Amino acid sequence: MANKPAPPSRAPDAARPSSSSKTSNEYAIYKPNARGSGGVIRFDLNKAKQSVFVDAAAQDGDKHFNWEQKITMKWGLNDLGMVLAVLQGRAQQAKLFHQSDHANSAFELTVRDDPQRAPYMMSVSRQDGADKNVKKVAIPITHAEAAILETALRTAVIRLLGW
Repeated sequence: MANKPAPPSRAPDAARPSSSSKTSNEYAIYKPNARGSGGVIRFDLNKAKQSVFVDAAAQDGDKHFNWEQKITMKWGLNDLGMVLAVLQGRAQQAKLFHQSDHANSAFELTVRDDPQRAPYMMSVSRQDGADKNVKKVAIPITHAEAAILETALRTAVIRLLGW
């Protein structure tokens, strides 16, 4: 497995204030490929906003990701529960849709039954309201990545609830 580069530093985002802690609350799954069609999906706990932010960036060159054109979704507890249900084997698929005046965003996590492929497929997409252009990042997820993501999201729920 190739070394995965760390995401570039990002400027503070007005919609997403930086954490006061110096430790990272992020978990990212990087999937570059030789065709240049890979991507990365990053999960970031933000206690101040009582949510988990999900960023997705398409591969843009050899192991480089286009963070400037990233897709961002803000998840609350119900969103986390839907994704956890799939990761815990209680559902075959989670589909989340978020609408705003500027764009529509969607997240999908699906269990796949083909033993020749990764057991999960994850995608994040966004359709801009003005020009209707669609951006999408889709990556396969291994059992190991799913186990880490499940643990991270369960911990996020506990922290958001304050338990």
